[in-house]
Amino acid sequence: MGRLAIDELVASKPDHDGVTRFLEGRRFPIVEGTSVTIVWRGHADAVNLRHWIFGLESSTALLRVENTDLFYLTVEIPRGSRVEYKLELFRDGHGTWIEDPLNPHHAQDPFGANSVLQGEGYEVPGWTLFDEAARPGTLDAFKFNSRSLGGPRSGFMYFPARFRRTRRYPLLVVHDGSDYLRYSDLKIVLDNLIHRLEIPDMVVALTDSPDRLREYANDERHAKFLTKELLPDLQRRLPLYDDPRARCLMGASFGAVAALSTAWRYPGVWGRLLLQSGSFAFTDIGRGNRRGPLFDRVVEFVNAFRAKPTAVSQRIFMSCGVYESLIYENRSMVPLLDGTGMQVRFVEARDGHNWDNWRDRLRVGLSYLFPGPMLFVYE
Repeated sequence: MGRLAIDELVASKPDHDGVTRFLEGRRFPIVEGTSVTIVWRGHADAVNLRHWIFGLESSTALLRVENTDLFYLTVEIPRGSRVEYKLELFRDGHGTWIEDPLNPHHAQDPFGANSVLQGEGYEVPGWTLFDEAARPGTLDAFKFNSRSLGGPRSGFMYFPARFRRTRRYPLLVVHDGSDYLRYSDLKIVLDNLIHRLEIPDMVVALTDSPDRLREYANDERHAKFLTKELLPDLQRRLPLYDDPRARCLMGASFGAVAALSTAWRYPGVWGRLLLQSGSFAFTDIGRGNRRGPLFDRVVEFVNAFRAKPTAVSQRIFMSCGVYESLIYENRSMVPLLDGTGMQVRFVEARDGHNWDNWRDRLRVGLSYLFPGPMLFVYE
């Protein structure tokens, strides 16, 4: 392999104009095979890379090119990786986290935005982008007064473009629905996959919680709301299939815990589960957990399930990023779920705990659970 571009620059001992010429016409970060170089130029006492790859040091210093204001760091990133990061600038003893101004790729989440390092072989999937040929479905806001939860719950209903009351449809219920719409482009994904006949026309209930860390942590009231209140109401008002195989619960992180625990409390009702980066914390010895008190009820539930695994659904799709701290827990759940007789498919990605990771797995997950007329499934 030839010399990396940044090594050639450093060896040339550039002046200010030399750095400027180096930056002109290049795309950043610089991706050369599995070597990726992040660059920052400007006044700073020090610059650090801050990333979310579990198992590596979360802060790594960039090197300054001698006698210049250019900082750089070259890292080895496996092919197909996608990594979110920020730069930490130190000036006069104060540190500030910023997005990489040279990187055009960004990702949004409820806490703000990050820069995105796209390793060799990673591309934003085309089916996540707006397609003029795909007839758009509709989104209608809804409010539901839940007796179980003691108050109103809001969200959105997605109806496919060809929705007709003379037909019947499968139902997908999504935890953190507004976030999936905003950060994972779920409506665009649904429109595109339905247009491409990779999944059937479906009705989607996108639910939200004002206290998700409590209500999603194996909360009996939340499970009752979904199964005994929301589901019967939707069945009464909409032309839905009356078949567990046509009902799916979906969620990411704590939302995945809520989906699995609801199916666990009401086995046989929800025939499909889509679980992304589930926060399936458990303990093998003792009752404490390393993730803190917010996970106590999750640990209690997962420990109980691990002690007595039972079939609660029929088909499950799971995904998790290998750069997440939760990869061990998710891998551990797969043989337990599979051993009950449920059909389980597990997909790993070189990504972290974020909404773009979950977006990028939606095609394989939804089409596995609900294959459309263009897909042939042999069992």
